[in-house]
Formats: sequence, C-alpha cells, structure tokens
Amino acid sequence: MTPINRMDEPVCPASVKDATLADPEVLECPYPTYSLLREQAPVWQDPRTGIYVITRYEDLKRACLDTERFSNLRPSNDHAKLTGNARKAYELFLEKGWVPAPSLAARDDPEHKQMRSIFDNAFRPKRINELDDEVRDLAYRLVSEFIDDGHCNFVKQLAVPLPLIIICRQMGAREEDIWQIKAWTDAWFRGTGFGLSEEDVLWCTEMEIQAQHYFQKIFERLREEPDGTLLSDLVNTEVPGWGRTLNDNELHAEMMQDTFVGGSETTTNALSAGIMLLARNPRVWERLKSDPDRYLKTFCEEVVRLESPVQGLTRTALVDIELHGVTIPKGATIDVRFAAGNRDPERFERPDEIDLERRNAAGHLGFSSGTHYCLGAPLARRELYWGFKAFIDSVEDFRLAPGKNDLRHYPNYALRALNELHIEFTAKK
Repeated sequence: MTPINRMDEPVCPASVKDATLADPEVLECPYPTYSLLREQAPVWQDPRTGIYVITRYEDLKRACLDTERFSNLRPSNDHAKLTGNARKAYELFLEKGWVPAPSLAARDDPEHKQMRSIFDNAFRPKRINELDDEVRDLAYRLVSEFIDDGHCNFVKQLAVPLPLIIICRQMGAREEDIWQIKAWTDAWFRGTGFGLSEEDVLWCTEMEIQAQHYFQKIFERLREEPDGTLLSDLVNTEVPGWGRTLNDNELHAEMMQDTFVGGSETTTNALSAGIMLLARNPRVWERLKSDPDRYLKTFCEEVVRLESPVQGLTRTALVDIELHGVTIPKGATIDVRFAAGNRDPERFERPDEIDLERRNAAGHLGFSSGTHYCLGAPLARRELYWGFKAFIDSVEDFRLAPGKNDLRHYPNYALRALNELHIEFTAKK
C-alpha cells in the first residue's frame, strides 16, 4: 500500500489578520489555521462571523467545566428575536410541524441536569453493554456484503449503516428506512451551514418536518405500548422536577439533533476518517492489523482526536470573560474548538501523528468534557471498535480507488464529514 497525498494544499493564512474559519476551503483542512491561532491568538474573533474562537486545550477544558461563565443556551432558541430566514423557518415549523425545543445540548443546569437524568437512565452502562454483540454482528454482516466484490464505497456500505441501523433499532424506526432517515439528517446537516439562501433554509426545514411526522407516529405508539427501547424510555419517563414527560417539541429536537445527528453522523464520520487515515499511513495499518487486540482501542481514540467529527460547539458568555488579554463581552457567541485543542502540542506529543501507543489518547475533547460530555460516547466507541475490527479481520490490504476520490469534506462549520470514500482491497483467505 502506498501513501496517499492530499490533492490540494491546505489553505494556510499568512498571519492572524488573514485568518477565518467561515470559508469552505479553510474548513476542508483547518489544522494549519488552528495551529496559527493556538500560537498567536488563542482567543480570536473571526472577522466574518464575530464569533470568539478558543483553540488551546487547557482553555477549552476549563470552558467546558465552567458553567458559571460559559452557557450552552443558544440565541436561535429565543424565537421572539428570530429574523430573516430563521424566522421563516420558525413559521414553517408552526404551520406544518413542531417547533424544535432547545435540545439537551443547548440547555444549562438545572434544566440540563434534570433532562439528562432520563437520558443517563436510557443510556445506562448495562443497556449499552448489552448492545455489544448486536453491534459486532452487524459490523461483520455489513463487511460480508461487500467483501467478495474487492471494492466498496466505505461511507455508504459500512460507515453510514452501522451506527444508523443501531440507533434506528433503539428508536423504533425500521431498518429499511435508514436511507430516508439519512436524507433527513443530511438536510439538517446542510441547514447548519453558512450563507444559505431562503430556498435552502425552507427546503431543509421541510425535510425536518417530514422526519417529525415519521417519528410522531412512533411517539404516539410508544405512549400507548411501551416496548423497552431507548426511545420508549425517553417518551414515557417523567423528567425529575418537571412533573411531566418530554413533550412532542422536546422529543423532536432530541430525535434530530442529539440522537440521529449526534448518535449516528458523528460515528459515521469517524469510521470514514479512520479508513482514510490508514490509507495515508500504511505503516500504521501494518502495525494495527498485526495486533488489533493491543492497538485498536487506542487507534479509535486517535481517529477521534485527529479528525474530530465534532470540530467545535458554541457557548454564550454569561459575563464579560477575560482570557489571554482578550475581553469576550457578555452575550457574545464563543466557539469552543475541540479539534484545535485535540492537536495542541502542549497536551499531545507529535499531535499531528497517529500514535498507537499514546498513553493519553483518550484525553481528547472529541466527546466534549464536563457536564455536557457526550452521553453516547460508550456506544460510539463500541461502534468504532467493531466497525474497524470487522474490516481488519476481513481485509488483507487496501488502497483508495484510483480516480474515484477527491477526499473532500462536506463544508460545515461544526461537523467534519467525508462525502465518500471508495476503496479497493484484497480479502483475507
């Protein structure tokens, strides 16, 4: 297997004054920009968006833990202040669907803690442990469906269906509907981008409303006939301190934002990123397949650290915040850029390399930190482990299919996703 080089050189700003993250070409490979900002402007205001960006690991860790100054509340959830396309989307939800309530990720304590308690119960360790065999069997089944072909689109044939089928089973959706659900999550993903036209915003909203009507039928059935699934617990469990269960608006927000996008898209993108990284690092591939029992868990952590499927999330300043000589004013939007911290040389030695023996590999911020630490992380780790394990156990060698890949990522500020990944391989005999 030969190393794979990028088709295009990454955009690297000459100085901080030339930097921006609100540019698809920068987001295609943002790591040089992150490096510049970490070194010269660890708290930096993007001139195109006005967002304050934090890039050093220790600052990011503190921001995640400091809920007195950094709020998860988002201005987009204040419907009275919506204008322009956001207002039109809100009115469309009112007319045809359900206005999504603030998701779990967009709440502060005590509401966040109260609401999260029912998710913690639904995602309790015993239940996730019981899914291990199911995830393993599905991963090997998906690989078996393309292994005799000698080639596949890894994104479509394994990275998408593995986590999406698992979450569908737990959310009461039919396995045969995964590609319709994928179209809905893609539309939601697209709707979080910059510079969307009114037509784009309304189309993305219409797609989300389609998904709402699909899941509304499941909510109503589970209220009448609880079935022990994760969704059944979420629908029927009373939120402590609220005196009620989640309403439809809250459930719809959770289904799209935290469950299907957060619970499948991110794992899909990490699986694809891992295979891309192995294609570019043949020595790592040889070492990994020589002893997966020793190296695979660390490899999974290194993939999340290096490629950070969630590049960053926003916070709102609750007070004026002084950091590295910069004043972040009360009410400002802050981007806690996990992906920049995950390559901080002050935290990780040789941060741009895969190290299968890295002792602090799991110390990355790919699943956030603190009270908003990703509740789906244990399931995501299982899906990554078995997805890669099934591939390693079945494939002797592989390469990116010549002429079929541009290795471009979908242009998005928060999430990092490969559009496709065509590979050719030799199956193990």
